Amino acid sequence: MQNIVLEVEGMSCNHCVNSIESALKELGATGSVDLKANTVTVQFDESKLTLDNIKEAIEEQGYEV
Repeated sequence: MQNIVLEVEGMSCNHCVNSIESALKELGATGSVDLKANTVTVQFDESKLTLDNIKEAIEEQGYEV
């Protein structure tokens, strides 16, 4: 498992947290959002997902990685 921290712009509320964490869960990753720091810490299996997969899932929710 690999851990990465991504800077994500556009997050402001619990709805943002839920949409990002749900999108990551659908991919098979786990995410922890820090609204104050504008970051998402993601834990994923690098043999199943790439960083591009993760970025795309977050960006599809309307946020900028």
